[in-house]
Amino acid sequence: MSQVIAPVLVSGATGNVGREVVRLLRELGVPFVAAGTDPAQLAKSLGAGTPTATLDFRNPATYARAVHGMRGLFLLRPPPVANVRDTLNVLVDRAIEAGVEHVAFLSVEGADRQSWVPHHAVETHLAQRGISATILRPGFFAQNLADAYLADIRDDDRLYVPAGRGRVAFVDVSDVGEVAARSFLDERLRRQAFTLTGPEAVTFDEVAARLSAQLQRAIRYRSASIPGYALHLRGRGMPWMQIVVQTVLHVGLRFGNAAQVDPTLARLLGRRPRSIEQYIHDNERLWSRGTSSATSKSGS
Repeated sequence: MSQVIAPVLVSGATGNVGREVVRLLRELGVPFVAAGTDPAQLAKSLGAGTPTATLDFRNPATYARAVHGMRGLFLLRPPPVANVRDTLNVLVDRAIEAGVEHVAFLSVEGADRQSWVPHHAVETHLAQRGISATILRPGFFAQNLADAYLADIRDDDRLYVPAGRGRVAFVDVSDVGEVAARSFLDERLRRQAFTLTGPEAVTFDEVAARLSAQLQRAIRYRSASIPGYALHLRGRGMPWMQIVVQTVLHVGLRFGNAAQVDPTLARLLGRRPRSIEQYIHDNERLWSRGTSSATSKSGS
């Protein structure tokens, strides 16, 4: 173990993974600063007294001030940000100039092999700059059930994705956040890339069956067509670029792109990772008919 790198700037601090990183850094006693476009809202969401900084990925003028005085950076790509070369990679450059010593980057499974994935360019840039980095490549999040799939489950009693019969080793963001937070303390986690999956691979039919059993109402899986899914997402108000990425990722599930169960996460945690069944059991209220989207997301 090494001395604490502190403070750590946490981007996306109120998102699913960022919130878990904040929680674990607090538990570990690592000083941090939560970064986002609205510091007042950050403090309201994460608790009064939470140190905050303004960071807007679409405004490079905010980068230098946000990373000033930091020694660590938890970095993620907000879904609307497609051009990482002029945003995340520039932030990495500003962080290095400011003396940041370690970056934990939330990538995606397969980013090392798929150059079209935006995260690939960030991974490449981190390697080229030579900064200490922990690359986290999680598979599909269990929390998609309370985010991307929330309205379909809660309002329409269905899972609707173009995944066919593909299996998915869903991973819980709390486990991913724990590895990210520990990387700021443990040098053994640095300068490495980890593929992180849950402990079992399940089909969407099986997920629907587990939801049905927990919620005590029938949830059905409908395998969407590619055009049908794209139009469905557009109807939900999603931008076209994000629709393309999300559709391609889900179609890849048909071919086993997220089916492999990797033992790395269990080894890093020293325990069995949380399963999709545990997640559904612990978050039953998220899919209750009277629950609003805002309330559901705050509990994820």
